[in-house]
Amino acid sequence: METSDQNAAVDALKDPEAFSVIIDRYRYQLSRYIQRLGAFDSDTTKDLLQESFIKVYLNLNDYKPSLSFSSWIYRITHNEVMMHFRYMRNRAQAFASEDALTLFESIPDELDIAVESDARLRSMHIAKALQRLKPEYREILVLRFFEGKSYDEISDILEMAPGTVATYIARGKMALGKVLQEMNITSV
Repeated sequence: METSDQNAAVDALKDPEAFSVIIDRYRYQLSRYIQRLGAFDSDTTKDLLQESFIKVYLNLNDYKPSLSFSSWIYRITHNEVMMHFRYMRNRAQAFASEDALTLFESIPDELDIAVESDARLRSMHIAKALQRLKPEYREILVLRFFEGKSYDEISDILEMAPGTVATYIARGKMALGKVLQEMNITSV
């Protein structure tokens, strides 16, 4: 039987070796999230992931089991990535690398090259459009539509009221539509 996130956190407080359960469970998800926020090269992604896990481990005592562990770990990772971008004096730019673009491609029929080309083209258009959005809209759209987080989870991760999350998602979608329109992209 798989250990719950809350139990894994409690176990890790008692035995540092048990922290590997949390790392194994979240390594891929958080790497993908870091890349989507704009860490394009794998070294930066690995460094930010490692720093995030260190912060998670150091702050395990502050985790409240009544809250969602997933939201808590995403919040720590989000803060680490944003701190990195501020430090580098570089605004996060989403999805510029080919590796990042493949995250948004659907799995096309191997025999249908037209479908594959269309999927790549759509991914590239979305990636370019997302780069042009304000960071707060890009972050919230990535969490909602690419990470599949609920409004409550996004609220926890970004530390904002659920109503504000809904407003930012609506504004982000409108801004994305406008950017796609400016780019003369009519269907994505």
